[in-house]
Amino acid sequence: MTERSAEDLHVPVLAQRCVDLLAPALGDPGAIMIDATLGMGGHTEAALSQVPGLTVIGIDRDTDALDLASRRLAPFGDRFVPVHATYDEIDEVAAEHAPGGVQGVLMDLGVSSLQLDDDERGFSYSRPALLDMRMDATTGPTAADLLAESEERELVHILRTYGEERSAHRIARAIVSARQATPITTSDQLAEIVKRSVPYAQQKSGGHPAKRTFQALRIAVNRELDILADALPRAVESLAVGGRIVVEAYHSLEDRLVKRELARGALSSAPREWPIEPPTHRPYLELLVRGAEKADDAEVARNPRSASVRLRAAERIRPTPDHMKSDPRRQS
Repeated sequence: MTERSAEDLHVPVLAQRCVDLLAPALGDPGAIMIDATLGMGGHTEAALSQVPGLTVIGIDRDTDALDLASRRLAPFGDRFVPVHATYDEIDEVAAEHAPGGVQGVLMDLGVSSLQLDDDERGFSYSRPALLDMRMDATTGPTAADLLAESEERELVHILRTYGEERSAHRIARAIVSARQATPITTSDQLAEIVKRSVPYAQQKSGGHPAKRTFQALRIAVNRELDILADALPRAVESLAVGGRIVVEAYHSLEDRLVKRELARGALSSAPREWPIEPPTHRPYLELLVRGAEKADDAEVARNPRSASVRLRAAERIRPTPDHMKSDPRRQS
């Protein structure tokens, strides 16, 4: 990898809005925030710069990102602590660094600028590269492995579930046919297969015809939705009372999980037929934004990757009642 700086590679999405939402919980001396998707450290840099005395624990599965972010954040000394992990390990990280709970959690989901722009990683359909797509390049099967080993029906499931691809059957059939002649190992090979498989009328609806296929493979390779479903309740449980969580999602599959988890804590858990709401069933979260916030025109002009962002935020107003901790997703 050529020498690059995180500042040159990455403009964090809605960084100031994230800091503004988190800051009211971060003002006390010794406050700790977990940036559960550190990336290249742009959001963490903004928080550390604006909140004196704050310590940020930065989690990322990508060792290249951890290295770049650590160099970027070196001026903050021991106020920044990097951790190589996936964000569904957030409860373990919080227990180690803040046994009483953290004051803030930030999650900026999806693929990072570093991964998209690195030709060696194979995340982009716009440039030829080996089909890797692993966010942690040190472990696990690649996208090329997935394409070589998956049965047609499994490919259909991946494309339909994770990419919401209408032509999933056509594309899966074409992949199976193509790999019998030549292994599919590069992004341009796959993009061309998809382009030939998607009906022209569908291609005219906007965007590259391979966009959904590449999204689906990336999510499958990295188990993104499974990890997110586990991570969200653990992130909430890592918050001290008065702590805040901000989550930025970039497609409907992610945002649906975020919406469900935050709504779960922000609504009464008492059955509708009960005549009164017991204190034990009152909400333990308070939503901080109405619905999902989107980037305004100025933000999109400054940072085109913010065009699809959906931001949600909540504050913990009391401990989670015991009966709400029984959700199977909360079991380790």
